[in-house]
Amino acid sequence: MGVKAGAGGVGEDGVVPAVPPSGAQVELASGDQRVVVTSVGAGLRTYSVAGRDVLDGYGEGELCPSGRGQLLVPWPNRIEDGSYELGGVRYQLPLDEPERRNAIHGLVRWSEWEVAEHEPARAVLEHVLHPTPGYPFTLALRVEYTLGGGLSARIEARNIGSEPCPYGAGQHPYLAVAGDRVDGVELHVPAASVLESDERGLPVGESPVAGELDFSEPRRIGSTALDHCFTGLERDSDGRARVRVGDTTLWLDESWPYVMAFTGDPLPDVARRSIAVEPMTCAPNAFNTGAGLIILEPGEMHSGSWGITP
Repeated sequence: MGVKAGAGGVGEDGVVPAVPPSGAQVELASGDQRVVVTSVGAGLRTYSVAGRDVLDGYGEGELCPSGRGQLLVPWPNRIEDGSYELGGVRYQLPLDEPERRNAIHGLVRWSEWEVAEHEPARAVLEHVLHPTPGYPFTLALRVEYTLGGGLSARIEARNIGSEPCPYGAGQHPYLAVAGDRVDGVELHVPAASVLESDERGLPVGESPVAGELDFSEPRRIGSTALDHCFTGLERDSDGRARVRVGDTTLWLDESWPYVMAFTGDPLPDVARRSIAVEPMTCAPNAFNTGAGLIILEPGEMHSGSWGITP
């Protein structure tokens, strides 16, 4: 498998080929597994096994809808009013969720990443996040995707600036399910607690999982509408927490103490057709609450791995 160019020269017929909205298409293969990674955002566009979709992805000619497979750096989820304070200085980010007055899902989703390494079953993409008024820090970012007994992703960030910077990471894969709705699918989220959120999607408290939000033992999703952040994750002897959706398992190493589950009810292109299971290093609004927030000192690096076993 190769890289289908996202930009470049003129064809033999003198026509400049159209550039896909998601940029270059980085194709990986191992046995009957197939993955397409995009150079725009270094996200996951598709993942299939033996022709069966493991991810509910999107087409090559589409603009990535609803965050599908996107990498969320330097924060996942939301920042209230797009505003935060660090070292006595207040910063203002663009409000890219204007209806809720939030900044959402970081700054690299729509940036072009360099394909630094590419093998048949492995790819490394890199990007330097340069300072902006709302985030005046410099990060060297690297994501490595590998196919083997499943798909794994390793995300690294190094502070290559001169000042400490706030940092968080996440990713937004939608897991495909059998049938056309998630209602009949069995879900297992091995979590002790769930965050309570307000109408803006911002956490206002934390409580033990209970009732319709208790998936600490596997059970059908039913009519439960999920847009919830779980924590207090139970881990196996290898340090990984495992979220199961039907026959598919998404695992997270110890770098990810939070995981979102989202059935996409308000989104017409999702509408309970699949479920997003989102590893996160910090809680929503962590730049203000500090819950799970990482402060990277100059030269310091953070990394974390997650993956899918189909």
